[in-house]
Amino acid sequence: MKKIYLLALTLGAFAFSANAQIINDDIESYSLGPLFEAHWSSWAGSPGPDNAVVTDAFANSGSQSVFIGGDGVQDALLLLGNQTSGEYDLTFFMYIPSDKTGYINFQGETEGGGAGNGGAGVFNSGNITFNLDGLSPGVVEDIDADGTVNNTYSYPQNFWFEVKFEFDLAGPTYTLSIDGVAGNPVIFGADATVGGIDFFSIDANNEYYVDDVLFTDGASTQDFSADSFRVYPNPVKDILNISTKTAVDNVTVYDILGKTVLTSNPDVISPKIDMSGLASGAYLVQVTIGNASKTVKVLK
Repeated sequence: MKKIYLLALTLGAFAFSANAQIINDDIESYSLGPLFEAHWSSWAGSPGPDNAVVTDAFANSGSQSVFIGGDGVQDALLLLGNQTSGEYDLTFFMYIPSDKTGYINFQGETEGGGAGNGGAGVFNSGNITFNLDGLSPGVVEDIDADGTVNNTYSYPQNFWFEVKFEFDLAGPTYTLSIDGVAGNPVIFGADATVGGIDFFSIDANNEYYVDDVLFTDGASTQDFSADSFRVYPNPVKDILNISTKTAVDNVTVYDILGKTVLTSNPDVISPKIDMSGLASGAYLVQVTIGNASKTVKVLK
């Protein structure tokens, strides 16, 4: 019982450190169909055919995700509140079927800038293309408005992968990471504002899904708690990915009775933990960096 109590305290500490979250959206609270509420808007700024669509076809967690298809019309905005100072981290997960295309871009100031009333924004920087024109499966390019390729990445087709933006408005710059690999910082192209992300149906071959959106104020806490910390997939089958900005010293996995069932000392950034040998069930995964720890519940 003591072990369970201590784990409860650890989970409480994790919840406390998450107070810097601005958006934490697993897409499970919405009805299936067009999405125009909370921080989800569209280029038109009103409900219509350009809205994102909530689907249960694929999901990174739970049973629902956001779908952007190939109609060339969908033009959904994730509103980030028109931030003009500080540091912010945005992560979400994408799934792109084999040989399909995806496209997003980073917006500066958006009209309204608040829940449910955003509209057309200022293109800030970053045409992020996935399998551009269907000719480059698994290739991501971050392209400026003038055609300059800022960074090139790869992504796994038919698997969920993480997309992460780290915004520093003192620059202002953003650093984009795809599937745990970071590119070089990119200077904002228009205004010094973090307004939103545009999820656009760029052509008839476009098809992708978005899930588990997390937007945090990275400057409001320090050390480990300032990191954009994420574990995925959840539920996990074999390999658990732990996304961090700094090297992880220790990972300890507990069962629901508080018994240690797995430990690792990876000493690397964003380690992968092999949970294939564990039975199906619920686990608590404690991640330690320096003198700080965070714990999250993981299903297998």
